[in-house]
Amino acid sequence: MRYMTAGESHGPEEMAIIEGIPSGLNVTTDMINHELARRQHAYGRGQRQVIETDTVTILSGVRHQVTLGSPITLNVHNDDHNHWRKIMDPNTPADAENSMRKVMRPRPGHADLVGGIKYRHQSDLRNVLERSSARETVMRVAVGAVAKALLREIGVDVHGFVRNVGPAFSDLERLTTFQNLAELRAVTESFPTRALDEKGDQAMQDVIDRTKRDANTVGGTVQVMATGMPVGLGSYVAATEKLDAKIARAIISINAFKGVDFGDGFENAEKFGDQVMDEIFWDADQGFTRGSNNLGGFEGGMTTGGVIVVRGVVKPIPTLYRPMQSVDIDTHENHRASIERSDTTAVTAAVVIAEAMVAIELAKAVLDKFDADNLDRLKEQVAVYREEVRLF
Repeated sequence: MRYMTAGESHGPEEMAIIEGIPSGLNVTTDMINHELARRQHAYGRGQRQVIETDTVTILSGVRHQVTLGSPITLNVHNDDHNHWRKIMDPNTPADAENSMRKVMRPRPGHADLVGGIKYRHQSDLRNVLERSSARETVMRVAVGAVAKALLREIGVDVHGFVRNVGPAFSDLERLTTFQNLAELRAVTESFPTRALDEKGDQAMQDVIDRTKRDANTVGGTVQVMATGMPVGLGSYVAATEKLDAKIARAIISINAFKGVDFGDGFENAEKFGDQVMDEIFWDADQGFTRGSNNLGGFEGGMTTGGVIVVRGVVKPIPTLYRPMQSVDIDTHENHRASIERSDTTAVTAAVVIAEAMVAIELAKAVLDKFDADNLDRLKEQVAVYREEVRLF
C-alpha cells in the first residue's frame, strides 16, 4: 500500500491516490467525511473552519461502495479557493493584481524561509506556504479513514486523545477505567478538546481562550492507541523494516510534530530494567501474554500483540497574530513576520491526523504480511495466523 497527496492550501482541490487496497472493502463517502469532520471540529480551530466544510468525492477505485483493487482517487474541494482564484490561478502569468498577497517576511518556525531558499522562491514565499500548510493533512485523514476501514475488518481499532494543551492536562488515571477503545472514544469525542475528563477539558479550553486573547499560540501532546494488532508485524532484520520506526517517521511527518515516543517512552530513561520490561506469561487459552505494556506494544521493531501506544508532541503553531521578529527577503530590513489566518492550537485536531498516520502504517504492515488482493482472503489468512500464534 502506498499513497500520494497533492494540492495547495488555497488551491481549488486537495487530492490523494491510494494504491494497494484489496478488493472487497466497503468504503463510503460518509465514512471518510466523518473523519474529515472530526479534524475540522476541534476546539481552538480558526476562521477557515467556518468558511468551508470538508467533504470527499471518490473518483476511482470504488464501485457501489466496494473497492475494486485498483487505485483509489479521493478529492476534497477547497471552498475557500473562491476568495483566492486569481492569486492561485495556474494558467495566467503573475501581474500586479494576482500577486497582491505576496509573502516576503517569513514566519519563525514555519517552512517559509528555508523552503524559499531551497526552491529559489525569492519573489514570493507564498509558493512555499501553500504546500507546507497543514491543509495538506486533510487528505492524510481521508486516506487514514480507508486504512481504518481495512483494520476494522480484522479486529483492529485505532483511537487517540489529547494528553495536554500547554499546562492543562487530562486525568491520565482515567485510562485504566476504559475496557476498550470504543468506551474511550465515546468519552473523548464528547469533549471539544478531546480530553479524557471534564475537568481536563475545561482547563484546556481556558488555556486556549487565554492564548487566543493574547494573540498567541499553544502546543501540547496527543496519544494514539491501537488494539487487536496481530503479533509479529514489522521486522527486526533491517532498520527500515521496524514498524515502530515507520510509525515514528509518520508521526514526525505531521506539521508541527516535534517528538514521538512509545509506551512509557522517555519516562523509561529514569527507570531500571525490572521496571520497564514487559514480563512474559503463558495462558492455555490465549497463549503468550504480558504482565504490562511499558514498551507500548513493540519489541525489536515488531508488534507484541499488546496495545500499541504512541505519543506525539505538537509545537505551537508558527503563525502568531502578534508576529515575531523577521526580515524582509527583498530588502533584508528587519520587520515583523507575515500574518496568515491560523488556529490558536493544532493539538485538538492533530490527534485525528495522528490517528490517521498510525492507521496508515498499521494497514501497510498488514498488507505487507497478508494477501493484499482480496479482503476475504486476507481475513482468512489473518485468522489462520492468529491461531498459529496462539498455539506457538
